[in-house]
Amino acid sequence: MAQNEQVTEAPVSIAKKGSSKTVVIMGVALLAMAGVCAYVLLGTRGAQGAAGATDDAKVVMSKQEQYLPMDPPFVVNFRDDQSMRFLQVGVSLMSHDAAALAAAKDADPVIRNALVMLFSSQDYSILSDAAGKQKLQAQALAAVRKIVGDRLGRPGIEALYFTSFVMQ
Repeated sequence: MAQNEQVTEAPVSIAKKGSSKTVVIMGVALLAMAGVCAYVLLGTRGAQGAAGATDDAKVVMSKQEQYLPMDPPFVVNFRDDQSMRFLQVGVSLMSHDAAALAAAKDADPVIRNALVMLFSSQDYSILSDAAGKQKLQAQALAAVRKIVGDRLGRPGIEALYFTSFVMQ
C-alpha cells in the first residue's frame, strides 16, 4: 500500500506543477487582454475627447430663428423743441445661437440701460420718418451686440426688431 500511496501522490504533484504553469499562462493572457481592452477604450475616449474639444469651440446654431422679447416695453421721454415727448418701444432680439440669447437674458439690466439711454437721446424730427427709425434700430442692434459680445466673445445677436413703436 505504501507503493500505491506514492503513486497517487506523484500524479498530484505533477498536476500541481502543470496547473501552476497553466495559471501563469492564463494570468499573462488575462493581463494582455486587459491591456488591449484598456488601450482600445482609452484610445476611443481620447479620440472623443479631442473631438469634444473641437465641438466646444464650435458655436451651436439652430436652424430656426429664436426670439427673446425684451419685456416690458421701453418707455422714455425725449427731446422736442415744443414739448415733452414720450416714446414707447417694444423690442425683440433674434438669433440662431441659443447661448447668445441666454447671455442677452442674463445681461438684461445692462441691455435695458443701454437702450433707454439710446432711446432717450433721440430727436422727434428724426424718428418721425422711416429712415430715422431704421437708423435707431441699427444703433440699438449695435449696442446689444457689443454687450453680448463682451460677455460671450462673439456678437451672437443677428437682429433686433421693434415690435411696437409709439411716439406721443
